[in-house]
Amino acid sequence: MNRIIDLRSDTVTKPGAAMRRAIAEAEVGDDVLGDDPTVKRLERRCAELFGKQAAVFVPTGTMANAVSIRSVCEPGDEVVCDDTTHSYNYETAAPAALCGVSLRLIDGERGIYTGDDVRRGVRADSIHFPHSRMCIIENTNNRGGGAIWPIENITSVRNACDEHKLWLHLDGARLMNACVATGKKPTDFTKYFDSLSMCFSKGLGAPVGSIVAGSADFITRCRRFRKMFGGVMRQSGILAAAALYGLDHNVERLAEDHANARLLADAIADLDGIDLDPATVQTNIVIFRVDPKRASAADFAARLGEGGVRVIPTGPDTIRAVTHLDVSRDDIEAAITVFREACAGVAA
Repeated sequence: MNRIIDLRSDTVTKPGAAMRRAIAEAEVGDDVLGDDPTVKRLERRCAELFGKQAAVFVPTGTMANAVSIRSVCEPGDEVVCDDTTHSYNYETAAPAALCGVSLRLIDGERGIYTGDDVRRGVRADSIHFPHSRMCIIENTNNRGGGAIWPIENITSVRNACDEHKLWLHLDGARLMNACVATGKKPTDFTKYFDSLSMCFSKGLGAPVGSIVAGSADFITRCRRFRKMFGGVMRQSGILAAAALYGLDHNVERLAEDHANARLLADAIADLDGIDLDPATVQTNIVIFRVDPKRASAADFAARLGEGGVRVIPTGPDTIRAVTHLDVSRDDIEAAITVFREACAGVAA
């Protein structure tokens, strides 16, 4: 096939013509000095959207989580999270390197755990142990295949955090996917959290940027550590304009990505050599296992690549495919043909 269907991530989206116009026409100032009007508008919009006092615009989701952790924790503290959590797997040990904290890992189900799991993870008050200070929930959970946290699990974790005086942070990089898939408002999720982050450069299609929201005092500290970590930008209103465009135009259409992901999952689940339960596909992420007797994940991904479909191996025998606004239903149907050919090519 001649076209490339890029399912590696929803971060590969490119801003369309209308978003580029919004970028070009953005009113800007010096955000380091606090006078970029478009950045300020985005921060006010997100604080209101998530039901928090304040918000701050940062370059990346990794920095959003790092400044959140550092604003709450001191070196020697510990953060409770699932072993699939982005802060543990994909942030180059930033909690340790930048924040001086250790991570206490929970073995949940597709990244989802309970208050009792938190209670088991909290350290006793002893000079021998790090101080348990924060708990992180990732919703939707990336390595869990875009799994959505049930509200009852969130409330269970919130109760445990209250009992042990833990700060509860939401890594909501794909929070809007959870909202669209469930029909819930953002505040239906965020009201349980002391702080949260959300990414604009995934399903919402912006080229750069994430937001952190929480109390006014918390965001003041986040601004300090954003500066320390090198994340303040000058005329960043051009980036905030893209984020605002994404909020205005690209939220409800996430349902199309979810439908395309399920279309792909339903079609490839029965192919020889692929192990996948389509019922686990709740949003825009499809994770499946390749029969290692037929091919490694890397070899199977390479075979798909030869057919013009790009995916990412996430383990020796697992592969992730992610749908997004640059992938149409026609693209998915074409990708399904490539999957069928790839499976036929590695028949036992």
